[in-house]
Amino acid sequence: MTASPHKARALVGLSGGVDSSVAALLLLEQGYAVTGVTMSVYDGPAGSGSRKGCYDCGEGEDIAFAVALAGLLGIPHQIFDCSGPYRELVLDYFRETYLAGQTPNPCVRCNPLLKFGVLPSLARAAGLEHEYFATGHYARVERDPESGLYRLRRGQDQRKDQSYFLYRLNQEQLGRTLFPLGNMRKEEVRALAAGRGLPMHDAPDSQDFYSGEHAKLLNLEDRPGDIVDAAGRTLGRHRGFWHFTPGQRKGLALAAPAPLYVIGVDAERNQVRVGPYAQSLSRACLVGDICLPVPGELEHPGLTVRLRSSQPPALARALWEPDGKRLRVDFAQPQSGVAPGQSLVFYLENLLVGGGVIREAVE
Repeated sequence: MTASPHKARALVGLSGGVDSSVAALLLLEQGYAVTGVTMSVYDGPAGSGSRKGCYDCGEGEDIAFAVALAGLLGIPHQIFDCSGPYRELVLDYFRETYLAGQTPNPCVRCNPLLKFGVLPSLARAAGLEHEYFATGHYARVERDPESGLYRLRRGQDQRKDQSYFLYRLNQEQLGRTLFPLGNMRKEEVRALAAGRGLPMHDAPDSQDFYSGEHAKLLNLEDRPGDIVDAAGRTLGRHRGFWHFTPGQRKGLALAAPAPLYVIGVDAERNQVRVGPYAQSLSRACLVGDICLPVPGELEHPGLTVRLRSSQPPALARALWEPDGKRLRVDFAQPQSGVAPGQSLVFYLENLLVGGGVIREAVE
């Protein structure tokens, strides 16, 4: 997408990091009328130190960087308090999903509902009219000339690709989205920031939505329970099933002749099931809450899936279950860490063709 002659207006979600900073800079250089907007989401206890996650006590420092950047670039900037919607739509979901014995995807939920939903809506209600909303995500959006659908592609820098977290963006959102970094590599982004004198060119990347132990967000007292093997034999004790997720190896504190991995958790019994690596593998899974713009693409023999954002795509086959609401996904090679609650995203090479939420692993 390019700027129209009347100088199209673009909101840029400024987080205070190098990626959103360069996204704003590039759009300015391309002729857009740019306004920076920043979400404030943290409503937890005060603390000190640099922000390492989206929900972090160091948020104030990043907001200060965003304000400084807007001044440096000479663009308007506004901060919006999104802490209430964030708690309701992301943190409450996070808690409910973990307590149901599943593994949540906070960023997958935050992007369509908050970052690309609540934030632009609040900006428009405040009088910040705009044609486009832009972020520093490493992904690409394009319009299919035949179907007219907007589609997502993986970012050119596949080490930093963030398309996995964006698969639930709807057509309206994709149609007004700009990803200025989609065709860039991370080192190019940092070099450009340094060359333009942006002070955050060497700032570290945020690692996750929360920098601490995720279980702390649940605000629960320890609930000791059993760690058991596949046969139900007790091997040890744990502080609460919510500290564990399928595929996990660390934190078990068990003496065993071979490494043990979490196979699954039972929220009702407060049990954590473990076993050797072979038992952590699943040959298939059932996927629900499907987001699929073009269903026929699932039949392509080159279909691949990603179970996590950092995982290379794995060859798979997807077939609808008789209920027509879930997909059975069979992996060409068994996969480890197939965790109910996590997203599974479908690709054809670099084209994202849909996704859904894992409901059940099939051994």
